[in-house]
Amino acid sequence: MKFTAEMIAGLLGGEVVGDKSAEVSTVSSIEGGKAGSLAYLSNPKYEQYIYTTEASIVLVGNDFEPKEEIKATLIKVADVNQCVLSLLEMYNASRPRKRGISKLSSINDEATVAEDCYIGDFTVVERGAKIGAGAEIYPQCYIGDGVEIGEGTRLYPGVKVYEGCKIGKNCILHAGVVIGADGFGFAPKADGTFAKIPQLGNVIIEDNVELGANTCIDRAKTDSTIIRSGVKLDNLIQIGHNVEIGANTVMSAQVGIAGTSKVGANCFVAGQVGVADHVTIGNRVQIGSKSGIDKNVPDGEIRFGYPALPGLQYHRSFAVFRQLPDMAQKMRELEKRLTKVEEK
Repeated sequence: MKFTAEMIAGLLGGEVVGDKSAEVSTVSSIEGGKAGSLAYLSNPKYEQYIYTTEASIVLVGNDFEPKEEIKATLIKVADVNQCVLSLLEMYNASRPRKRGISKLSSINDEATVAEDCYIGDFTVVERGAKIGAGAEIYPQCYIGDGVEIGEGTRLYPGVKVYEGCKIGKNCILHAGVVIGADGFGFAPKADGTFAKIPQLGNVIIEDNVELGANTCIDRAKTDSTIIRSGVKLDNLIQIGHNVEIGANTVMSAQVGIAGTSKVGANCFVAGQVGVADHVTIGNRVQIGSKSGIDKNVPDGEIRFGYPALPGLQYHRSFAVFRQLPDMAQKMRELEKRLTKVEEK
């Protein structure tokens, strides 16, 4: 589908500077722009590229004034980033949906599949499963006994949802996600071996959740592991048994949350953070990358480091320990001088 500069400006409430009939059919970065693409300039560091880009249309702020000649048609808007988001959402919504149930899928007679669903090749839907209207289940997915999947939810290839788990409306689970595998529970025995602790609970994922590729969420030992509405988890994240993640919390790749811990709402957890078991993290908490959390964190706090410290305390400590090699050298020199003084 093609859009003219005039159409885009009308949608965004912007002003066209240049050819109103210029057409685009895709979106690109400003440095990699090609003819027929729409690019944008939101960071002044990239201004150099606006004079060389091959993009047909570039979104810029209302206050942008070029220093050189520009080949592209400009659309001036109040908020470039917000307008780009709106355009990407509209473009994504205009893409055709997958439809139909593949003859190569296996759907149990006691499963319920609502109208207007897509189920791809070699997907298995077990007894008692319920799939809501408009859901998209891509090839090679597994939907276990009694699983519930809400309206408009999308499971990309290779997603596995074990028995009894529930996924809400308008969720996105990327390739390789595993929901409801057993929690890591073993009891030591007298002979040094381990007895497996049965994991009898499930996983509940509320509405509008997105899970990145190969993320794993373990079922609870009893009751439920719960991912609240609006949570966004990156790739390769591990959520242990009986964990609860609060609404609209965001986590970057390779975060690990150990069993029975709780993370509040509207938190931001950066990459490779580890949270020990039975820890409670409050609402609106921010945790820096590679931090280790082994104690409870109150609402609104910032944590860095291992073990994690309050933000200001961490930065003060870092200012000291990064100088330790120089301080050690000075200490050795002072010791030598002191020895000489004592000898005299």
